Amino acid sequence: MKLAVVGGGSTYTPELIDGFARLRDELPLSEIVLIDPDERRLSLVSAMASRMLLRAGHPATVSTATTVEDGVAGAQAVLLQLRVGGQAARDVDETLPLACGCVGQETTGAGGLAKALRTVPIVLDIAERVAKAAPDAWIVDFTNPVGIVTRALLRAGHRAIGLCNVAIGFQRRFAAGLGVTPDRISLGHVGLNHLTWERAVYLDGKDVLPQLLAEHGEEIAADVGLPAPLIRRLGVVPSYYLRYFYEHDAVVAEQRSKPSRAAEVAAMEESLLAMYADPAVDTKPELLEKRGGAFYSESAVALIASLVNDRGDTQVVNLRNDGTLPFLPDDAVIEVPARVGASGAVALPVDPVEPLYAGLIAHVTAYEALALEAALHGGVDRVTDALLANPLIGQASLSADLAERLVAANRSFLPWAGDGAVRA
Repeated sequence: MKLAVVGGGSTYTPELIDGFARLRDELPLSEIVLIDPDERRLSLVSAMASRMLLRAGHPATVSTATTVEDGVAGAQAVLLQLRVGGQAARDVDETLPLACGCVGQETTGAGGLAKALRTVPIVLDIAERVAKAAPDAWIVDFTNPVGIVTRALLRAGHRAIGLCNVAIGFQRRFAAGLGVTPDRISLGHVGLNHLTWERAVYLDGKDVLPQLLAEHGEEIAADVGLPAPLIRRLGVVPSYYLRYFYEHDAVVAEQRSKPSRAAEVAAMEESLLAMYADPAVDTKPELLEKRGGAFYSESAVALIASLVNDRGDTQVVNLRNDGTLPFLPDDAVIEVPARVGASGAVALPVDPVEPLYAGLIAHVTAYEALALEAALHGGVDRVTDALLANPLIGQASLSADLAERLVAANRSFLPWAGDGAVRA
């Protein structure tokens, strides 16, 4: 089968290729097309990918394209992993909110909104091109903020599923802690993208979360950046991203004491690209592990294999709510376990969500709806409304100030934000 990767010049791509090479029996690929407008990166990364497949004895060929139309024709699946504006825009996403006393993060809070404003229109344009050139292809979205981007894709009628590595990361960590293989572990995972809790951890169908918390509570707490007493009191495992909500002020103080993550990643990317340029390098560099995206390739392989081969297995994905969480609108995008097959993903039943979590889920869902409206239609007032609805912002004067700053900083990426940016 043919697979296309939009944003194929990313330094992440060798992580993806490594997974394709190791899991070739699960997903027998014949061609991988890397699509990227950055020809320098595309050349370096595609050559690296070819060497990795050759070393692994994988028969797939690697080709490149600088336009979506040329790259996706005939593909059965299209992965989206683009970053509009690169690390420079990410640096603004992280530092501008921080200067206003808010968490500076690229997918959550004001930074996540800025990224959505830049990204949603581009992704929708790409999806329209995919629909024309490869109408039967599945679009698998890794592009952050995954929940908002996937909601935009589904709202526009595209064959799309959102995917994140948080759930598979927990599955692997819990399996290691229990000394078992990951396939024996399943999760009571519920929430929105980057706003999830593990309410159960099943080992061969039996919930062993209390055992995990008793035996590995300190380690789990350190992994998610939250106090161990809080984890034990809640009796669940929040994702790492919940620290931005539960420990907001402490995170702001921490972020102000060190360089932005974008600055760190930019330096890593240059080092990685230099490694990819070396014709002797044909395995995934250790440095790539520090770049992020652990288990990214495994989750992608599993999802695509299920969509293409109609496996009907259970995976945690981002999909339409459609009544799964009755306190949310049907068109909200949630992140829960789902049965995945050739016709797509269907959410499995979810136990009623406790008010402590349901309240925050509903709050952030309302923000995401407003964020999508701002991304689709523009306007400083719409951006202000989204910030006012975001639980990490939520103050009128702060929201108005941040909206003006975000729009000004991203003006070159927002066609509606000219010198006289519209108010609504």
